[in-house]
Amino acid sequence: MSAPVVVVGAGQAACQFVASLRQGGHQGPLVVLGQEASPPYQRPPLSKAFLRDGDASALLLRPLSFFDTARCELRLDTRVQGIDVQAAEVLLADGERLPYAALVLRTGARARRLPGLAADAPRVHVLRSLAHAQALRAGLGGCRRLAVVGGGYVGLEVAAAARAQGIDVTVFEAALRVMQRSVGEATSRRVQRVHEDQGVRLRLGVSLDGVRASEEGVWLASGGQTEAFDALVVGIGALPRIELAQAAGIECARGIVVDEQGRTSASGVFAIGDCTESRDGARPRLESVQGAIDQAKAAAAAIAGRAPPPPAVPWFWSDQYTHRLQVAGLPQGHDAVVLRQGAGERAVAQSVWYLRGDRVLCVEALDAAGDFMAGRALIRTGTPVNPAQLADPLFPLQPASASASALVAAPV
Repeated sequence: MSAPVVVVGAGQAACQFVASLRQGGHQGPLVVLGQEASPPYQRPPLSKAFLRDGDASALLLRPLSFFDTARCELRLDTRVQGIDVQAAEVLLADGERLPYAALVLRTGARARRLPGLAADAPRVHVLRSLAHAQALRAGLGGCRRLAVVGGGYVGLEVAAAARAQGIDVTVFEAALRVMQRSVGEATSRRVQRVHEDQGVRLRLGVSLDGVRASEEGVWLASGGQTEAFDALVVGIGALPRIELAQAAGIECARGIVVDEQGRTSASGVFAIGDCTESRDGARPRLESVQGAIDQAKAAAAAIAGRAPPPPAVPWFWSDQYTHRLQVAGLPQGHDAVVLRQGAGERAVAQSVWYLRGDRVLCVEALDAAGDFMAGRALIRTGTPVNPAQLADPLFPLQPASASASALVAAPV
């Protein structure tokens, strides 16, 4: 029997890879190795719906029958100890040496921790896995005052979930505005107002002088003051899991270095998802569901001997309270910003457009799903736009794929 294609890591990218590889006509054996005991599940709801309803069954990406139908052996609760790229084998913790015809690393990322605070510190939570989410949900059950360190996607989503349960929330963020590394100032300002309206205290531009945790509570010191909380959530980003690749001599920088189809520096070894970064530096390292799916499709095409799929527009989303933030594209290299928002001082819905010349690079849409969809189409097709029309909330945005775009650049 020929050696299988082996996937290390069972998640969104792994499921997409399995589906795309079979759709591409690959008939050989296929094995997915998952370190967790749970079947592959969605991670984005962990900081959203799961904290509210705790329904783990709703998180499953695919029924187990999917793997049977795809003729894929799914091994859960299996830890990979090393990779022998010369012998083309994966070394498992139980001593087995599993040969591979091609190897796909989907090792993901781990949550950053606060320096000097033990990983098992009581009443301190991170949120990266189902086990983390279950522990946090249990911790919120008896929590009256919650501290969140980090005003990015995870931190603000947890803050929103906690406020919905009536918990008093304080967010500590070193940057001068929330989501500073993710969105522009106009979107950041609107999201900040949403949280302030919900009663969240935002401590922006502050550095922590110290954190102490015990079974009785958590104490955060900053600016000469110490505040007591019942629990702490640390949401300060993630670090790619690249240790297996590094130990195998595979080229790594901040992530595992890959080309546009996920190929690493080692023959027959691919990497996809949050553990990777682009070889040519054309794109920053992205952590998103859509990015992982697109990489999985590209790697599957390469292994199946198919043409690569066309480049996709990266996109992201965040649910906070009853609001949805959707972002398409990347703003790098923009030379103009256009704000499109409805009337009324307290209106929330808006979109922010980043242009280079008369082309859209990125759109940030808050409670503006139509603008988001139109923006994705405009980015994908490169259709020229009229900035004055973009700024007019009464002007109907139409998909750039329409026979005659309503946004073709014209004199204002």
